[in-house]
Amino acid sequence: MLKTYTTTSVLLPKRLKLVSLQHSSKMTNDATLSETRSQHPQPQPTPASQSAKQQAQARQRPATYFPLGYKEAAHQWWTSLSSRQAERNVLSYIPWLREAGSDSHAQELAKSDPFGKRIWQSSMVQLSGKNRALNELAIHREGEQADDTLVMLHGYGAGLGFFYKNFEPLSRVKGWKLYALDMLGMGNSTRPPFRIHATDPQEKIREAENWFIDALEEWRRIRNIEKFTLMGHSLGGYLAVSYALKYPGRLNKLILASPVGIPEDPWAVNADMPEPEESTMANEFTQDQESIVQGKPAGVPGADNSKFLQARDKKAAAAQPNNATTPPKRPIPGWLVWLWDANVSPFSLVRLTGPFGPRLVSGWTSRRFNHLPPDEKDAIHAYTYSLFRQKGSGEYALPYLLAPGAYARSPVINRIQDVGRQIISPATETAPAVRETGFPIVLMYGDNDWMDVAGGYAAEEKIKQRVVQALLHGTDEEKRRENGAARVLIVRKAGHHLYIDNPDEFNEFVRREMEETREEGVRRRALLG
Repeated sequence: MLKTYTTTSVLLPKRLKLVSLQHSSKMTNDATLSETRSQHPQPQPTPASQSAKQQAQARQRPATYFPLGYKEAAHQWWTSLSSRQAERNVLSYIPWLREAGSDSHAQELAKSDPFGKRIWQSSMVQLSGKNRALNELAIHREGEQADDTLVMLHGYGAGLGFFYKNFEPLSRVKGWKLYALDMLGMGNSTRPPFRIHATDPQEKIREAENWFIDALEEWRRIRNIEKFTLMGHSLGGYLAVSYALKYPGRLNKLILASPVGIPEDPWAVNADMPEPEESTMANEFTQDQESIVQGKPAGVPGADNSKFLQARDKKAAAAQPNNATTPPKRPIPGWLVWLWDANVSPFSLVRLTGPFGPRLVSGWTSRRFNHLPPDEKDAIHAYTYSLFRQKGSGEYALPYLLAPGAYARSPVINRIQDVGRQIISPATETAPAVRETGFPIVLMYGDNDWMDVAGGYAAEEKIKQRVVQALLHGTDEEKRRENGAARVLIVRKAGHHLYIDNPDEFNEFVRREMEETREEGVRRRALLG
């Protein structure tokens, strides 16, 4: 049995070696050979030589898919950082902001902050029940009153540290306090056992959703936040919609960043039908992020996958009645469907492979974050591995919420029109029911996002239709208070992780939404007296 020893220093993972010396040498030889062939044309390869070439390429694929070497992977596994330390290493790349209780040197540096003194603090917020606590990062502006709150939720299997390029720019807006949370059973929050007790398929979905959103609501009560703006990425966006429907009257605005689960897929919602065999989900594991942020088409060579260029056509298509908005699909391997149905998460594979776990993780981080500076990329890789290797918990909710291919079993498109329209206070003998009168919903996508923007435009159309109905059939008071709205924003040179692919444009969009929300709050408070 391997033993571990306590040390006084922390060993940081070495930078991922994306190209080995042997590979570099081969590239040089190939370049020389190519030049020689250009001067002396060679005959076309025979089928046998072509087959040999393909076999050689196949032997090279593992190194391309998983660039971290076996030796270095084992070293990272043996000397890996704690998830807490890995999170702090990522947060250390946030400029200007200082940690609460930091030393005098950090306080002196914070005085030069051009946007005012801002402080961040990390806490574990204890919830009711056994082993239930949420990891929280709070950022506030020192000496200023905060009347508005932004809460940020990460995607599946991720953590709040992935927002490290957003905290400083978003905290520039005066009058706001920011919170980023690790969802229960993910990130650095506690990881209680995940169990589903329901037998009805729809009840299973509700129970899985409630596992997350009930924890969020309990956290809100503990922090004594009356109303807030909620932003969720991917699965966080899906759960943000579920939260808005179950706990009405708590949101000022909903920002959905590349949300999962909007379009409807017949296989995902019908238990009697086989699971879907196709999806664009494969892009999450194959897209090269450097090509995305440089504005190059992703996927098949020569194909233009830019959602930005296609957005106008998709918006027009979504406005047509009964028009299908499902994205283009790609094959899903049968083994992936089997693993999904068996509730074997990708993180299970990372844990089972032990010292080879960092190598598996490098296959994702090397492509997803290869546009970042080397040090930041290394920190993100170490942080990602520190989260993926932890005890399984919230990750096991995924097959109850999504079918293989990331299609929701309870599609958001069938519920989005009811967001912001729930009853807050039921009717009594002396007073009518009090109902929400809508709030703005913003859907954001990268222009090379594997989450198809057509679903966002379809959702936008349904929300706007509901606003029209509310203005036609609502009471005079409801018409006066009507605040429903929807819009779709496209972040250029970005994929599914738009908040880190093009943080400048993403942050600018969100800052505008925050400023607009604050101005609207002031206006409505004055209107309502």
